[in-house]
Amino acid sequence: MSGQQKRKEAAEKRAAKPVSRISVRTLVEFLLRSGDIDRGRTGVRDMEAAREGARIHRKIQKSEGPEYSAEVSLSIETEFDDLVIRTEGRADGVIRHMPAASDEDAGETFEQEAGKTSGQEAVQDPGDDPEVTVDEIKSMYQDVGTLKEPHPLHLAQAKCYAHILCHDEDLSRIGVRMTYVCLENEQVQYFHYTYDASELEEWFGDLMREWHRWAAFELRHREERNASIERLTFPFPWRKGQQGLTAAVYRTICDEGQLFLMAPTGVGKTMSCVYPSVRALGEGRAERIFYLTAKNETLRVGMEAFSILDRGGLDFRTIRLTSRDKICPMSEAVCSPDSCPFAKGHFDRVGDALFDLIRSERLIDRETLLRYAEERTVCPFELGLDAAVWCDAVCCDYNYVFDPNARLQRFFAGGGRNGCIFLIDETHNLVERGRDMYSASLVKEHVLSAKRALSDRDPRIKKQLGRLNRILLALKKDTEESPSGQSAGRAFRFLSSSEMQPLLRESLHLAGSLQEYFRKDGGGPAEEDLLNFYFELLQLNGTADGLDEHYVTYAGETEEGTFAVRLFCTNPAGRLTEALSGGTASILFSATLLPIDYYRQLLTEREEAKAVYAESPFDTGRRLLLIGTDVTTRYAARGREMNVRTARYLYETASARTGNYLAFFPSYKMMRDVLAVFRELYGDADVNYVAQSAGMRDDDREIFMENFYENPRTSLIGFVVLGGMFAEGIDLTGERLIGAVVVGAGIPQVSAEREILKKAADDAGLSGFDYAYRFPGMNKVAQAAGRVIRTAKDAGVIVLLDDRLTGAGYRRLFPREWRDFEMCTLADAGRRIRQFWETQDMRAECSQDETSPDEVH
Repeated sequence: MSGQQKRKEAAEKRAAKPVSRISVRTLVEFLLRSGDIDRGRTGVRDMEAAREGARIHRKIQKSEGPEYSAEVSLSIETEFDDLVIRTEGRADGVIRHMPAASDEDAGETFEQEAGKTSGQEAVQDPGDDPEVTVDEIKSMYQDVGTLKEPHPLHLAQAKCYAHILCHDEDLSRIGVRMTYVCLENEQVQYFHYTYDASELEEWFGDLMREWHRWAAFELRHREERNASIERLTFPFPWRKGQQGLTAAVYRTICDEGQLFLMAPTGVGKTMSCVYPSVRALGEGRAERIFYLTAKNETLRVGMEAFSILDRGGLDFRTIRLTSRDKICPMSEAVCSPDSCPFAKGHFDRVGDALFDLIRSERLIDRETLLRYAEERTVCPFELGLDAAVWCDAVCCDYNYVFDPNARLQRFFAGGGRNGCIFLIDETHNLVERGRDMYSASLVKEHVLSAKRALSDRDPRIKKQLGRLNRILLALKKDTEESPSGQSAGRAFRFLSSSEMQPLLRESLHLAGSLQEYFRKDGGGPAEEDLLNFYFELLQLNGTADGLDEHYVTYAGETEEGTFAVRLFCTNPAGRLTEALSGGTASILFSATLLPIDYYRQLLTEREEAKAVYAESPFDTGRRLLLIGTDVTTRYAARGREMNVRTARYLYETASARTGNYLAFFPSYKMMRDVLAVFRELYGDADVNYVAQSAGMRDDDREIFMENFYENPRTSLIGFVVLGGMFAEGIDLTGERLIGAVVVGAGIPQVSAEREILKKAADDAGLSGFDYAYRFPGMNKVAQAAGRVIRTAKDAGVIVLLDDRLTGAGYRRLFPREWRDFEMCTLADAGRRIRQFWETQDMRAECSQDETSPDEVH
C-alpha cells in the first residue's frame, strides 16, 4: 500500500470516529482549577465580561499595529482509538514579528510602548525573539500594577492557543503575552513568556489524556442513552387530548420554535412536555433539557416525570439544583476556607467526587449531592453545578437560566447556540419573576450598613460610601419636596438619566474598589453585609447597561420603610427572549394562561410563537363551582360585617361534609381578621383549623401539609394566603382536599410599581387596570381553585367569594371548564353544597352496583 493510500485510509478511519468538542476556556478551567472556594475573594465575580470589558478589549486591539491580528479563531483535533477531541477557541490577538518589549515601560497605558517582562520560563537572546506571539487580554477593576504573575488559568488558556499555532504553522518556539488592564484607569501590565513547541506539545498532550477520560465516558453514556430512548414508550395510557399536546411539543422542537401551552390539571401536561423532549434528544435535535419553574414543589413534579421514565428503562442523567443556602451542610453559608471545611481545598478534590457521582447516579437530588459532598468533603452546591454539565436534564429555578446575576455561565456565557430545550413550567409566574430579575435597586440604608461593616479598615472606600450616601440623601429630599406621585402614603419620583448619572458613576467606582478590597492580599474578611452590598452595586450597573423603553427609573420609600432608587423593568419580554435565543426550542406551559395575549406580550418577542389550549378531561359533574354574590373584598366595604359573612361561608362549606378544605385570602391581615371571627362564632363547633404564618420555611410548610395527609375525623380548614406557597404547586388528591373557598378577586395591592405598570399599559393603548391588576389577580384565583380536582376520581367544592367575579370583565377570564358556574348567596350556599355531596354519594352507589365482581380489585 502506498503512502498516499495509507494516509487516505487513516483519514477515513479518523472521519468515522465520533468527535468530542471542547472550548479552550472550558478545558483549562475544568482540569486545572485548584485550591479553595472563597466567595469573598475568588468567588467575587469579575466585571470583565461587562460592557466596559468588551470595550477595552477592542481599544487595546485597535491600538496595536499591522502586525497584530485580533480575535483569531483556532482549533486542533487530537485523535484517540475511540474518538477525536476537537479543541477550539479564539485568541484575543496574534502578533507576528513583534519587537522585543522593554522592562522600563511597565505600568504605562497600553497606548504607549509599554511592557513588562516577568517570570519567563526560558531566557532568550533579545536578537532571537519568537516570530509569533499569542496575546491574551484580561480586564478587571483592580490595580494591575500589584500583580506579581498571571492567574494560572489565564496563562494556561494562552498556552493552549500557542500550542495550536505551533502545530498549524510548524513553529519551533512561540511567545505568549499576558495583557492585564485596569478598567478604571486603563493602566496595563504585561507578562511575557517564551515556549518551545515540544514542551507545549507535551503539556497539551497531558491535558488531552486527562480530558479523554471524561470525553470517552460521556461518549459511551450518549450511545447507551440514545439506545434506551429508541426503546422508550409513553409510560401511561393516553388521556383525552394528551397525544395532541405531545405532538404539538414535538413539532415545536423540530421547528426550533416556541409554544405556549395551557393545559388544566389532569391533562398530564408535564409528561406531555418531558416525553417528546427526551425523544428529541435521542434523535440529536438537542443536547440538554432544562426543566424550569418557580416553586420547589413543581421541581419535585419535574424530577418525578424523569424518574418515571427512568423506571421505564431510560438511561438518562437528571439533576435537581438547589440554592446555596438550602443545600449548605454548615449552619451558615459563609463560603470561606477559614470557616468551612467543604470550601477549603474543594477544587483539589472535586474532580474525583464528580466523576464518581456521574458514573454511579442517574437521578441526582439534594440528598444525593449532600451524601457525595460529605463523603469527599466538597461543597455540595458547587458539586451540583459541575454535575449539571454532565446531565441530560437539569431541573432548576428560573433564575439559573434567566437571571443575569445567577444564570449558569458554563451553559450560557458568550451567546450562540446552546442546544437546550427549555421546558418552562408554571409560566404564569414568569411575568413577575422576570420583572424582578431584570430590575435593580440601590437602598440607602444598605450604604450605611456597608459603611458600618467596613469600619475603619479602608478610609478610601469609606469616603466613597459617604459620597454615594450624599447623592441618595439629595434624591430623597427632592422626592419628598416634589414627588411624581404617591401610593399607599409613600411618595415616589421619576428620575431622569441626568439625575441617575452621578449615582451610577459613583456606584461603579465603588464596586471596583470593593472588588479590589476583597481580592487584595491581606484584605479583611468578606463580611456578609459588605459582600451583599457589592453584589447590589453589580446588579445596579449591569441593569443600567440594558435600560430601554421598557424601564422606568424612580426613587421612593419602600414597603419596609427604606429609601431606594429603582430601575424597574415593566416588560421583561425582550430580556427573556434574549435568554432563550440560544436554545433549540422553548415550551411555556401552565394550567392558567388567560388571556394568552397578555402572556405573549410580556414573555416573548417572537411573533411566530404558537399557543395551544387543552380541554380538561375531568367530569365537571364531580365539581361544584359557586360564586357568592353577597361578599365583596373592595377596600371600602371591608369590616366586621364582611368578615362575619365570610366566616359563615367557610362554616357552611366545611360542615356540609367532613373533609379537608383550604380558604384563600388576599392578605395576611384579612386572613387573621376572618380567623378571629371564625373562632368567635364557631370555636366550639366540630370544625378544626390551621393557619399559614408569614415567613414559613420548608420544614414549617411540611408540618402544615401533614395536617392534610390523614383522613379527618372532623373537618379541617387551612387558612392560607392567595398567591402564596399553598396556592399552587401542592398536590392534595382524593380525600386530602375536597374543597376550597377563594376570598376576593386576587387584585394586587396598590403600589408605586402597580401604578407604573398601569400607566405603561395605558400609554401602549391597552387596559392599564387589566394589565396591572385584573389579569394577575384572576390568575391567582384560578390557581387556587385548581387545588381541588387533581385526578379523575376527585370530587370537590369551589366557592369564589367576591361580587366582582360576576362582571363580564372577570368572567371572560374564566377557564373553559368553569362554564357551569352557579351564583349563590349565604342563604342558599349550604343547602346547595349539601345537595352536591348527596348527588356524589348516589353516583358512587350506582357505580358500585354496576361493577361486576370480576372488576373489583
